[in-house]
Amino acid sequence: MRTKTILIIIFTILITIFLMMNTDAVEFDFIVAKAQVSKLVAVGVCTFIGFILGYLAGRPKTVVTTYDDRLEENHQEGKPEDLPKDSLSAEDREYIS
Repeated sequence: MRTKTILIIIFTILITIFLMMNTDAVEFDFIVAKAQVSKLVAVGVCTFIGFILGYLAGRPKTVVTTYDDRLEENHQEGKPEDLPKDSLSAEDREYIS
């Protein structure tokens, strides 16, 4: 297993143990009201929201390519359009080999 996977498993186990140890009810002051809420629920919801925010902040951004624009330019210059997008030109094949 990779180190990242092991760390995620250990972190998940520690969070679960922490949540199970804190199940008693505590009074929380919300913006408009007070309520008795279990620590388990409060910490669990905050952890879940933290994971979601961390995922949204850390995910890779989508990359926009201009490949279709280049195909359009090649078509206007009179180059053949019947080649599939992933095919290589003879010059590229010669360079690779």
